[in-house]
Amino acid sequence: QVQLVESGGGSVQAGGSLRLACVASEYTYRTKYIGWFRQAPGKKREGVAAIYISDDTTYYADSVKGRFTISQDYFKNTVYLQMNSLKPEDSAIYYCAAGIGPLYCAGICYITESPFDDWGQGTQVTVSS
Repeated sequence: QVQLVESGGGSVQAGGSLRLACVASEYTYRTKYIGWFRQAPGKKREGVAAIYISDDTTYYADSVKGRFTISQDYFKNTVYLQMNSLKPEDSAIYYCAAGIGPLYCAGICYITESPFDDWGQGTQVTVSS
């Protein structure tokens, strides 16, 4: 089982930026994708961004496209989520997850939970207006 540790959360005003980091204990043969998810109080967990580790293909939810960027440092087993132009509705606990995939794609690709096996404990992001 891959251990994942998130960091970088915090409080920021609307329009500000944060960079989250997800460090994996190791990459195994099942670690094909790393994804970022978020869950706000009373809401379902939603996929925000994902990266295919072997070729850096990235995927984004429409709600963050153009504002968030997922990237990786492969040799550090680390995936980042750069979040710019933050909005109060971005406030949530952010989780990273690792899995073999694949993502479900039908014209566009959806970042859902089922392709991911291992999850971190989450980091809180709060955006104030």
